[in-house]
Amino acid sequence: MLDAARPDHAPADHPKVRRAKTGVLLANLGTPDHYSYWPMRRYLNEFLSDRRVIDYSPWKWQPLLQLIILSKRPFTSGAAYKSIWNEDKGESPLMTITRDQTAKLSAALRDRYGDQVMVDFCMRYGNPSTKSKVRAMVEAGCTRILFFPLYPHYAGATSATANDQFFRALMAETWQPVARVADPYFGHPLYIEALAQSVERAYADVDKQPEILVVSYHGMPKRYLMQGDPYHCQCQKTTRLLRERLGWEATEITTTFQSVFGPEEWLKPYTVDEVARLAREDGKKRIAVIAPAFSADCIETLEEINEEIRESFEEAGGEEFTYIPCLNDDDAHIAALSAIVETNLKGWLD
Repeated sequence: MLDAARPDHAPADHPKVRRAKTGVLLANLGTPDHYSYWPMRRYLNEFLSDRRVIDYSPWKWQPLLQLIILSKRPFTSGAAYKSIWNEDKGESPLMTITRDQTAKLSAALRDRYGDQVMVDFCMRYGNPSTKSKVRAMVEAGCTRILFFPLYPHYAGATSATANDQFFRALMAETWQPVARVADPYFGHPLYIEALAQSVERAYADVDKQPEILVVSYHGMPKRYLMQGDPYHCQCQKTTRLLRERLGWEATEITTTFQSVFGPEEWLKPYTVDEVARLAREDGKKRIAVIAPAFSADCIETLEEINEEIRESFEEAGGEEFTYIPCLNDDDAHIAALSAIVETNLKGWLD
């Protein structure tokens, strides 16, 4: 350990201690290690066994999951992942993009703080695990960690379960670092600005502008909203702030929710149904779709939006479908993330 030394005035047999650093640990949802059956099954089992995601009684849910869902779904989900897989790097696009985001954010924070800050990323499900990355940061001398779930909007099934896993990882540490969790950033001015710029670029690149922008967020059971989850309200606010920044009328933008799972009612309108309705009933021939709840393109955007939802629109009579990519490692997005990190590091590093 080149940057480790015994504390001043310590006895000769005292273990060496690394120079103190501050860790910034980004967290995203996760990805299977491969799209083949067993990696997909392991990933889906971990994801769908999370009580934050599926809160049905385990006595009822686990037999259904283990005996029926996990015998079939790894094949269909694996085929979807295969259609978007980064074969050159042997990983999903979410992994590639999150790594790129981490590298750019690390460079930006190095310019600001030098080598005082260590930046890394973890996944809630799959690899690299939250526990392994917390362990690595502690071993590297991080006595303080800012945990930053890359979800602009808070939801129990995303932000909260990521936080749960982070605090479980801390429980395993003998010398726990001081910890902070970054706030959701659904209304941060730089985040809204980055979204607006991405819309403006997309609209400038098409011959005829879309007639309406569909702002599609990941869905959740309506019951969660009734139980007090703020996700729905935060999504609505992002859409409103984006519309105001763009200077648009309310008729030029609409909010929808995608990725419905299970038998109960989810937040509406459902994106896949609404885009068809826009074509069939409202006569919209040109639409654009953006997904602000995702910080990086993934299976829900590259496969679900750009394939399934596009197909629903076109089958209903729509003609031009424009998917606006997630912010990914766009410079404006990295600037927003950097600003959020710097705010959360105040008092630790000024």
